[in-house]
Amino acid sequence: MNIKIAQIGVGYWGPNLLRNLVSNQHCTVKNVVELSTKRKEYVKNTYPNIDTTKSFSDVLLDNELDAVVIATPVNTHFKLVCEALSAGKHVLVEKPMASSVVEVEKIEKLANKMGLVAMVGHTFLYNSAVRYIKKIIDSGEIGKIRYIYTQRLNLGRIRDDVNALWNLAPHDISILQYWLDGQKPLETKYNGTSYVQKGIDDVSFLNLVYPNNVLANIHVSWLDPNKVRRINVVGSKKMIVYDDIAKDKVVIYDKGIDIIAKLENDMDFDNLNGTNYYHRSGDAFAPKINWIEPLKVEINHFVDCITNETPCLTDPEHAKQVISILSVNKFM
Repeated sequence: MNIKIAQIGVGYWGPNLLRNLVSNQHCTVKNVVELSTKRKEYVKNTYPNIDTTKSFSDVLLDNELDAVVIATPVNTHFKLVCEALSAGKHVLVEKPMASSVVEVEKIEKLANKMGLVAMVGHTFLYNSAVRYIKKIIDSGEIGKIRYIYTQRLNLGRIRDDVNALWNLAPHDISILQYWLDGQKPLETKYNGTSYVQKGIDDVSFLNLVYPNNVLANIHVSWLDPNKVRRINVVGSKKMIVYDDIAKDKVVIYDKGIDIIAKLENDMDFDNLNGTNYYHRSGDAFAPKINWIEPLKVEINHFVDCITNETPCLTDPEHAKQVISILSVNKFM
């Protein structure tokens, strides 16, 4: 089965989506909806067989189209997704799915009513390194997770439609929810401020406490000297560093502090509680991970959900988890 698709928006991320849609042998891009004349010219010059239009209504009324892919500003997502679902089109929308949990619940209800796929593009869940770490965590190799901290930093792209938290943190929150099996944080605290644009935070710290005393800290910023895309996972047995821009994207460290009983003849009189601590520093292992562009995997999954009714990994339920955590800070 070949899926006929229209893409809505070809802005910052849109060309990457369009490239992967065009290269997918199981779908055909029939239309692109774009308001910008410059971006429309880009599509015409790069993909002359794709029709371009400014009218979203034309897409909704086209009975040949099976699905739409939406890559527009966040504040338009809810309206466009609902209109597409109401017109009988499957939907893949860029993150976040909407600007509130209530909006996602309405999308979920409408998708279920229409029997359609509603999927959000949390691309990192289709990243082979992220999936490899999920397997390591589930296997128990690193023991119990103690804490996780993430850094997504750069001196770069300042946005005025969302703040840094809503722009960058959905990636890390979606990864945390995936690794922690969708558990709901027991506590959520936010601290951030704006320096460049009044009222739009460009640096944010998000502190989460999950069940079993798992701590998580998310740091995102547009105002940092270096590009950083790193997540550290500290377990009771081993530790993992996931660095998305490093050559070795995943490194597993056999490091930790082991508790051992105090020996009877131990002469350490500063430690009278009967416990010794052994600082273990073993080997570091960088596994070979077969790299496939995550966006390609994401598009394949979207098509598979439509044609084979495969359960969607980033469905409205996952979107609700992410947005409920993001909502500790107001959406712009």
